[in-house]
Amino acid sequence: MKDVVSSCPIEEAMRVLSGRWPTLLLYYLKDGTKRFSDLRRDNPTVSHRILALELRKLEEAGIVRRTAHAGYPLRVDYDLTAAGRKLVPLIDALGDWWEATEDDRAGRVSSAPRLVAAE
Repeated sequence: MKDVVSSCPIEEAMRVLSGRWPTLLLYYLKDGTKRFSDLRRDNPTVSHRILALELRKLEEAGIVRRTAHAGYPLRVDYDLTAAGRKLVPLIDALGDWWEATEDDRAGRVSSAPRLVAAE
């Protein structure tokens, strides 16, 4: 991961949570423990490698707990830690905000002036 440039807690949080997958993974884990294969099914466009890297990043940050069970094939479960569960209201609020502002975004797109190329 990149080094933190300042001592701002927002910068540190965004370093862990930014990108396409971390918040989606938290969203899918908020309902309980999931296996790696379940998370792949929930996010079909993420590659195996990227999913593993993102889960490892969240685990290192203390947000996700990884539990490997002995046996063949190896079964790995992921769930939120206490720190990860504290993020659930933020994830839910973000989704609520998006839904609440949907009409505003739709109105802005349809009433926005169109640019016409100069001839």
